[in-house]
Amino acid sequence: MRIDKYLSNLKYGSRSEVRTFIKNGLVKVNNKVINDSHFKIDPNKDLIHFDNEEIIYFDELNIMLNKPCGYLSANKDDLHKVAIDLIKEPYNRYDLKIAGRLDLNSSGILLLTTNGKLAHILTSPNSKIDKEYEVVIDKSINNYNDLLKGVIIKDGKNNDYLAKALKINKINDKTFHIVINEGKFHQVRRMFLYLGANVLKLKRVRYGNLTLGDLKEGEYKLFKREDVLWQS
Repeated sequence: MRIDKYLSNLKYGSRSEVRTFIKNGLVKVNNKVINDSHFKIDPNKDLIHFDNEEIIYFDELNIMLNKPCGYLSANKDDLHKVAIDLIKEPYNRYDLKIAGRLDLNSSGILLLTTNGKLAHILTSPNSKIDKEYEVVIDKSINNYNDLLKGVIIKDGKNNDYLAKALKINKINDKTFHIVINEGKFHQVRRMFLYLGANVLKLKRVRYGNLTLGDLKEGEYKLFKREDVLWQS
């Protein structure tokens, strides 16, 4: 890959700006100053510095973010804060795609990846990846096991849809853990609404084999695809 394309792809500047930086001696490859913007590099092997700072390169970058409420699962929005804004250097230089979105008022595991195929796999209903949610509702209910049998809700196109829980555990009168392997429009909220309860808080605590653990809201960590795709 040409060094100017590499640096512009990582958002160090436009192609013309990067060429100026290179001409001015701000770029080193394997500890040698490079003045030729056509210089070919292998980002997986070469040591590259920009303005005396080492550039960390990822052939594939996968991030698990603990999204707080109040952030959209989006890269850009004119009205709300977006989850991508929580990602800092050097990871924010990569074009991250969001897999398995959470709505504005939900929190928990949000997966980001530079791999478009992986993003599709993670969100496709055909993948049948388990997702576990912690749910707080507005009143006590006794009919929660009906969700294991399945209830009819509306999907994103307002069509009837049979939604089933794989598992459901009662934590206390108003708190439950529910596992599903699909992700229809506001599915968990609509499932509890069918039972006559409004969801006050919704947090995704597990995605495949990835668990939230002690990751605080707004924090993130890297993961490997096998961490989420392999299931027992």
